[in-house]
Amino acid sequence: MSVDRERRNVAGFINVQSALPTLIATASILSASGSAVVAGDVSDVSARTASVSDKSNEELLKKMRAMEQRIEMLEGKLKQQKQGSATATGSAPQTTAPAQAAASPAPARAARAQATSAWPPTGAPSPTPTAPANNGLLGLTDSPVPGLSLGAYGEVKFGAFKNPDAGGKWQNGFDVHRFVLLPTYAITPNIIFNAEIEFEHGGIALDADDKRHGTAEIEQLWIDFKIHDKFNWRSPGVDLVPIGYINQRHEPTQFYSVNRPELYNGLIPSTFMVPATSIYGRLMDGLSYQIQASSSVEDFGDDFDKRTDANSVPLGGYAAGITGLSALHDSRPVVGDFRQLNNTIAYAGKLDFAPPFVPGFAGSVSGYFSPNITPRGAYADTGATLGRNSLALFDAEFRYRVPSTGLELRGEYVRASFGNPANLRANNDSDPTNNVGKSMFGWSGEVAYHFQLGTILNSEWEAVPFYRYTYQNLQTNGFAGTDANEPTGAGRLQFYTAGIAVFPSPKVALKATYQKVKNKDPGGANSDSVLGGVGFFF
Repeated sequence: MSVDRERRNVAGFINVQSALPTLIATASILSASGSAVVAGDVSDVSARTASVSDKSNEELLKKMRAMEQRIEMLEGKLKQQKQGSATATGSAPQTTAPAQAAASPAPARAARAQATSAWPPTGAPSPTPTAPANNGLLGLTDSPVPGLSLGAYGEVKFGAFKNPDAGGKWQNGFDVHRFVLLPTYAITPNIIFNAEIEFEHGGIALDADDKRHGTAEIEQLWIDFKIHDKFNWRSPGVDLVPIGYINQRHEPTQFYSVNRPELYNGLIPSTFMVPATSIYGRLMDGLSYQIQASSSVEDFGDDFDKRTDANSVPLGGYAAGITGLSALHDSRPVVGDFRQLNNTIAYAGKLDFAPPFVPGFAGSVSGYFSPNITPRGAYADTGATLGRNSLALFDAEFRYRVPSTGLELRGEYVRASFGNPANLRANNDSDPTNNVGKSMFGWSGEVAYHFQLGTILNSEWEAVPFYRYTYQNLQTNGFAGTDANEPTGAGRLQFYTAGIAVFPSPKVALKATYQKVKNKDPGGANSDSVLGGVGFFF
């Protein structure tokens, strides 16, 4: 329903509302009259007539109360729609191109779903979320509670891949990778609750015959306090680190490959979620910011139960959280039970931009810094104590949809730098193959083209063939520690990724991807894949 239509409905009901006092007064007089007739013992009016009159008056009052509740709900929705239209900047033909959504941290989920079809990019910061304009339950029906919505996204993957642990042999596979529920509730137009509840890899199984291997976790949980367009506060909770684009907009309709872009599988440990609080806002049209304080990442990649009750690393060896093979993939801080392994606070900041004078262009620069990522009690296999070590992350990315064409370009660069790599566990664990140098870096370039397929099954379909090249060097110079300096070259990777994504709707993506992987390991990468996938976000 459009804002104008909703406004007309509300206006009509408001006219009825203005007449409510008169109607209620009339009903009261009728009720009083009925009672008077009975009380006066008037012989020509029976008790049955008075009972029917009382019942009719009661039904009338009920209908008027229901009408008043409906008016209040419509007024609330109209107010939310006015706020939503006030924050929108510009309009254009609908498209499924995910890069077109304004670069921003995770907003209220209904607003995020609408943003996936917004083109050109507006630059409106997600850190200024509004109450959802169209409340709904999974996009199927209106919410019974104004301000409450429930969205979802997920992806199913299948295909064949080379398994490096099986000597590079091709194997078939199937994975219900994730299903995520997205509850949002506008407590008031300025206080908004948001959460993300995720089930991965089929969920958690307790019985041997369940055949599942997965997790259930709270990936986001926070309350936004909208103070001013230029300054707002996100309460302490679980939030995404504002670095890169895909980490904050990682729904499967936001990228074209079956798997997330390679830079977000290690250099940026997507989904990079942390206990955090932040401030954010819009500096000017097309320019927004977010500044976050959070628990630091940890150079600890072992099981949760390996942490001692003293919140330190265990005796007898432990896995590194940062390695020259998996980058920062296993270094995220814990979310629950006060089990962080150090007291360090990390800081992140991001600038999103979509200059109005460059139609179709959007991008961001962002950074993350932790003064110390070494966990309590960290040690080398020789028994030597490992000291402090800082981590700095930098990301720059852009997305450009050439106006009046289907051509889309993307590019990204990520760099991780360590203050003292001699104190990294990977450089002191008696395994030289996973050593880490002074820094890690990677970059990618992607080209895609959008073809309109016309109307099929009562919706507009679009096909997006794409090609992406990614280079990563996770083992640069600067190795230091007790391990022998003998890297195998497995951390120097090249990814050649090509495929097609078909969008029956901006909310659904059907994907096929072929990926060739190369590295400097004499044994080869042995991790090529041919995958299909189904993703959704609504």
